[in-house]
Parts: sequence; C-alpha cells; structure tokens
Amino acid sequence: MNDDRPVLLETRGTCMHLTLNRPRALNALSHTMVRLLDEALARAEQDEAIASVLLSGAGDRGLCAGGDIRALHDDARASGRASLEFWRDEYRLNARIARFPKPYVALMDGIVMGGGVGVSAHAAIRVVTERSRVAMPETAIGFVPDVGGTRLLAAAPGELGTHLALTGRSVGAADAILCGLADHHVPVRLLPALTESLGRPPGPPGPPGPGTSVADIVQGFATDPPAGDLAGQRDWIDHCYAGDTVEDIIRKLRASGVPAAQTVADELLTKSPIALKVTLAAVRRAARLDSLEAVLDQEFRVSSRAFEHPDFVEGVRARIVDKDNAPQWMPGSLAEVDDQEVARFFAPLGPGEQELALAPGPADTSARDGQDEQGG
Repeated sequence: MNDDRPVLLETRGTCMHLTLNRPRALNALSHTMVRLLDEALARAEQDEAIASVLLSGAGDRGLCAGGDIRALHDDARASGRASLEFWRDEYRLNARIARFPKPYVALMDGIVMGGGVGVSAHAAIRVVTERSRVAMPETAIGFVPDVGGTRLLAAAPGELGTHLALTGRSVGAADAILCGLADHHVPVRLLPALTESLGRPPGPPGPPGPGTSVADIVQGFATDPPAGDLAGQRDWIDHCYAGDTVEDIIRKLRASGVPAAQTVADELLTKSPIALKVTLAAVRRAARLDSLEAVLDQEFRVSSRAFEHPDFVEGVRARIVDKDNAPQWMPGSLAEVDDQEVARFFAPLGPGEQELALAPGPADTSARDGQDEQGG
C-alpha cells in the first residue's frame, strides 16, 4: 500500500530521514508539510540519539517544485489570508534549517525551485546531482524571490545572483555550486549508498567509512559535476547586471553585442515589470542586511504586498492555470512602474498586519538616496 503521508519520517541509525511525499505534485509544499518538517526538526534537535538529518523528495522528478502555487493563487483570488500564515511558518522553517545545530543534508536531486530552495539551500550540506535544476522563477508569475532566496542570490559571485533572480532561469549542478546554492555533486546512482552511509554513527574526520563524520561521508561520494554555463558568461553578466535599474540592465544587455545577452533582454521583457523592479531592489537590499532573519523579515513584507498585487494572480493564471503564456501585466511596461510603488513593497506592514519579526530588531528597510534602491 502506498503511504500517502505528505512527509515521511524514518530514523536510520543516527540519521533522521525526512522525505517530501507528494511526487505527483513534484513534492510541492503545503502548510501541513511545513509544520510537519518544523516539528520533526524540533524533535531531532532535542533527541541525543539523532546525529544528523537528511532531506529528500519522493519520486525521481525532483526534491520540491516550491509552494503549492495553485492554492496560493486561489487564496489570492478569494482575498484570503491563509497564504500569509503559510509564508510565516515557511520562513521560520527556513531560518530553523539555517541555524540547525546538527548536520542537515539536503539531496537537491531533480527540480528544486522556490520553496524547495528554501528547505534545501540553507542546509549545512547541500548535494546536487547530474539531473538537478535549481531556480527561483518567481518573476515569471508576478512574484518575487523569497524563502531567503534574495540573500542566497545576493551572495553569489559577481552579478550571477542578479541574473538568476531577474530571469528566473534554472541552473544545473556545476552552476548551482558556483553560485553558492549547493556544495557537492553526487551522481544519482550513488544516492542510495550515500543515504545508507549517513545512518552510521558519526566519528572523527577521516576516510569515508564506519564512524566518519557526516561531512566526510558526503565528500566521499562527491564527484566533479558536468560542466556548467555561467562561468564562461561572467564577463557580460557582471557588466550588464551592474546597472542601477532594470532599464539600465536591459540597455547594457542590448548594447553588449553578445547573442546570449540579447536573448536575455527579450526574456526579461516577458516578465512582470513590477516584479522585476521589486526583485532587483530586494536583492540589492538583501546584500546589506546582516542576517538571514533580517532578510526573511524583508521578504515577508514583500511577499505580503506581492500577494495583494494583481500580477500574482494573473501570472499564475497565464503560466500555470490556463497556460496561455500571455499574461496581461499591470502596469504593462517598466516605464510605467512608479518608484514609490516599488518602495511600498518594503514598507512596514500596516494596521491589522503582523510583521514576521525574526530578527532581533525591525528589518532594515532603509534605502540610500538613489534609484537603485527602488529597482528602477
């Protein structure tokens, strides 16, 4: 009989193995799954018999395709508030994972997008495979990278993170490692053996085998990933994405004379204009915040505002529900996006709204005097 629990929990030796178990939905996260993961980690943290945690996804298509976008879409259409409570718990889970005191190993096999990045890329040990595709594709649906993604992307070398944030493009194993989204490449065929080895008791550093540390066990299975694409594109990416505004970036892409850059410029113009400008501002601001918690506080404000904006419902309709790929963005062009509207996404939440408040003080939403802080 198939086990229909959305999160499977099995203790193998000293390792608590958590499996996201919605394979037909590409293991998309529901609120129940977030709560179950958080409860399991709280238990593992206190259990002295648990030395490590392993996260994987059921099926062979991916770890997790993100949050349940259709549920979020339906909630937004109904002017509901359930999505905000989902994000509140999800972002707290992301912070717990990042601060988890025991080795937390995430198997980022297959598709890992949006919320899937949140439950994996903050892990202590992040494993990708030859079929990994990692992305924060929010701008295509009128949303903005969240789950701590703006901090991860802001920390990527040069302007690679800005490129991935605005385009929403997915990357394979080598590029995920280059961008700081993953640590090791392990071939798919070795994942079962790696999983088995992680159940052994930890011991002093040394060659992989019984009694070795969790980090050494994973390293013992790691191999060089297939070649990536981004390292060879750093010159034009770093130059073009250094622009202060989305318009500047597109102008630089057009003027670069690089065919790949021309393609990206065309691609950006299909995304939500307001989402592009808020995303650029979010990544730039995240680079100056001093903790993941402060970034998550900022992202909660931004997500709350994006949830209310018509581009989110329209983007999900066009890309996922109707799949006509013809969203009618509001406003329809970058030139029509008002700087004050962008700034509103970062403003403190209003009466009747509750801040996430993970950081010790209020999220740093101060901005330098300059258009780069408005994303346009």
